[in-house]
Amino acid sequence: MTDHATAPLNPSILEALGKYDTPTICNALEVVAPYRRLIGFTTRPLVCPFPDLPPMVGYARTATIRATAASGLPAAEQQAQRLAYYNYVGTGIGPRISIIQDLDGPDAGFGAFWGEVNSAVHKALGCLGVVTDGSIRDIPQWAPGFQALAGSVAPSHAHVHVTGFGEVIRVAGMTVRSGDLIHADRHGAVVVPLDIAAKVPDAAELCGRRETPILDIARSKDFSLEKLKEALARSAEIH
Repeated sequence: MTDHATAPLNPSILEALGKYDTPTICNALEVVAPYRRLIGFTTRPLVCPFPDLPPMVGYARTATIRATAASGLPAAEQQAQRLAYYNYVGTGIGPRISIIQDLDGPDAGFGAFWGEVNSAVHKALGCLGVVTDGSIRDIPQWAPGFQALAGSVAPSHAHVHVTGFGEVIRVAGMTVRSGDLIHADRHGAVVVPLDIAAKVPDAAELCGRRETPILDIARSKDFSLEKLKEALARSAEIH
């Protein structure tokens, strides 16, 4: 297990990133890191039961789970593994976001690792929320303010258990390493490379400025194709 982030970014960078929604962050990354246009973000739909929560920005704590079969470890070893996982989640650079891959393949989401208890525990351990292709439950009892993006909602936890943590995982099309910087909201999640994170807020502002002339004319009562052509030309000149 190796954390990708070895030192925290200035908190002001995370604060600045949190002012934008995740689609805007993706747009900004296309400006500062064009090579990431096809990688680093979720590509499959995720359920977000709390769409009005603000974007979350934090460092990934990665894990894998399985629910269709029991652990197979003796009870004492299961307990030790669970405590080791919680220790991992609760330590390292913060704030943190839990990113969990469900290994049950076509049956992913068969059993919910996430509910009233784990949302409360992870929030207490310093996590802002979770992104998983597994399932969640207990939504009315969920820890207040703890964001969730999940593959599904399900009623049972079945045999769900942590099978590993701290490794490279893939959730809803997004590959994540422990310590990666994650930006997520109701739309999905994206990995923000640490070495360019400080450049992303300015790029997000640039994207907004480029969209303004197009939106202004599109929303105007005086809209015409000729005026749209002019707006597109003005947009292209903004740097």
